[in-house]
Formats: sequence, structure tokens, C-alpha cells
Amino acid sequence: MSSSQTSAEIGVIGGSGFYSFLNDLEEVIVDTPYGPTSDPISVGQVAGRQVAFVPRHGRDHRFPPHRIPYRANLWALRALGVTQVLAPSAVGSLTTEYGPGTLAVPDQLVDRTYGRAQTFYDEGAVHLSFADPYCPAGRGTALTNARTTGWEPVDGGTLVVIEGPRFSTRAESQWYAAQGWTLVGMTGHPEAVLARELALCYTPVCLVTDLDAGIEEGEGVTMEEVFRVFGQNIDRLRTLIGEVVAALPTSRDCPCPHALDGMKLPMELP
Repeated sequence: MSSSQTSAEIGVIGGSGFYSFLNDLEEVIVDTPYGPTSDPISVGQVAGRQVAFVPRHGRDHRFPPHRIPYRANLWALRALGVTQVLAPSAVGSLTTEYGPGTLAVPDQLVDRTYGRAQTFYDEGAVHLSFADPYCPAGRGTALTNARTTGWEPVDGGTLVVIEGPRFSTRAESQWYAAQGWTLVGMTGHPEAVLARELALCYTPVCLVTDLDAGIEEGEGVTMEEVFRVFGQNIDRLRTLIGEVVAALPTSRDCPCPHALDGMKLPMELP
């Protein structure tokens, strides 16, 4: 179905467990200059808000972290009219203080990826501020609603994004922890910077599924462990995202809409 027939104000980029929180779901295919999205975008109602959902890895989990079509996904959301993006994801913890099941809303990001296309602007000198990578209004809304729905969320911290698909060595995770970084994941970049380049609000909501390899003894992180803990918490996380969607401000008074002010862009934004 053409995107011209459908619009949304809020985007959610997450796992397949989030399909069921949309009502009156409609699938939309959006043509982008960067190829197809991870899967057709599902658009529906959540608490009276029009929401577009993108399964980050594809509904059959066919895209590993380094092959996700990040640019197409973000472009498509912008083309549908989305201005605010929520990004739930599974992460590892770099501190014993945050065990499996912890919910965290980080306020900083470190990029340790390589080989990923991480900008829309391949021509011309376009330099955006990225000192504070996440939307302050979105973070505040996520934290407030996490507390009111029974979580004890971690406010702040640094998410280091690694290339994957392998997990870290013990030495790598010990190094990350020594820098004071608190969370490690594989998908938070370039999502956040691409959102900024489209003047979108972007808010990460991170569920800790494991302690990273260098933080505890044992065999290290396994995919089975990550999927098990995420599966145990998906209902609570889905409920929280629905509450955050309902509570997000209808007008944006944060800095995000002004990220591109005064810049001569090399293409026309949708």
C-alpha cells in the first residue's frame, strides 16, 4: 500500500513482540532512496495516537545488526509524518549494579561500530550537533511512565554500540566498563544520529538482558540468554511503550525540531 494514504505521528523501532500493541493495524510499503525498510511498516492506533512500527531486524529476524537498513527505516518513518521515535532494545550491562531485567534510559552514546552507513548526507559539508544524542522530552516521558508502571528505571548512563554480530570479549567489556560506560548494544547507532539528521526526537528504552562477558565469571553472554530474558519481560516492556506513546507531548518544545535550522541540505526532506 502506498504511504500517501497513511500517516503517523510516533514511530516505534523494536522487535516483533510489539506488533500486538497496535490496533487497527495497516501495513504500508514506503519507497525510500535507500532501498526497502526491514519489513513493511505497520501503522495503527495506540491510545488514540497514530503509530508506525518498524521491526528492526525484520519480522523473521533476518537482518543481523550490521545489515539492518537503518537509513531506509528512519527515512520511511519521516516520510509517513513521524516526528518522535521510541527505540526499545535489548542491551548488556557493564556494571553489576544493573542486572538482567533492569530498565535503563541512557543519556549518552559511544559509537564503536564500523562499516555502517551512518549519514544521509554523502555530499556537502553538513555538521549537526550531537553532543546530547537523545530527546530530553522523550527521555523524561519514558522515565516518568516507567516509574508509574512499576519499573525502577536507571536514569542516564552511556550506551556503547558495537558492530556485532558477535558479543564482546572479556577484555573489551572490561575496557568499556573502565571508561565509565554502563550499557552495551548493537543497534542504537546509527539509528540515533540518523534520527537527528531528520530532526526527529529519538528516545532509547533499554532492557538489560545480561551482564557482559568481562563483568561476571562464566561462559559469557549467549544468544539464548538474551532471548530468554527479553521474552520474560516483553509484556511489561510493551505495556510501558504503550504508556509512553500516550504520554508523549503533542507539540515539540525540545531542541530536536531545530537540529537542521540554518543548514543548506543536499536533499529535500520528506
